[in-house]
Amino acid sequence: MSIYDAVGGATAVQAAVDEFYVRVTADPTLAPFFANRDLNRLKAHQRAFVAAAIGGPEVYQGRDLATVHATLGITGAHFDAVVDHLIASFAGLGVPAETTGQLGAILAPLRSDIVTAS
Repeated sequence: MSIYDAVGGATAVQAAVDEFYVRVTADPTLAPFFANRDLNRLKAHQRAFVAAAIGGPEVYQGRDLATVHATLGITGAHFDAVVDHLIASFAGLGVPAETTGQLGAILAPLRSDIVTAS
């Protein structure tokens, strides 16, 4: 069974991504990255990305992550906070720690594409 299926499929991914954006936009260290952005568009990209990354049938068709994040000045602490918020969003839906840990392991290698500042 894929992680996608284990977490509850498209419905769970949508709920987790919605909660994720509540969390990151309320986090004072992350909120500036989302100011004046089209959150509906970001959510759609995030849903497709997360679903594809965890074995769902969705196809992520956004730009590559390095290009998208290159000029944002994201630090390792920012990256860690984003991953923590995403994992917490899934955990809040009742997804077990073992499964959220697998999600974290999938996201960890993306650090080198996203972190551009120290």
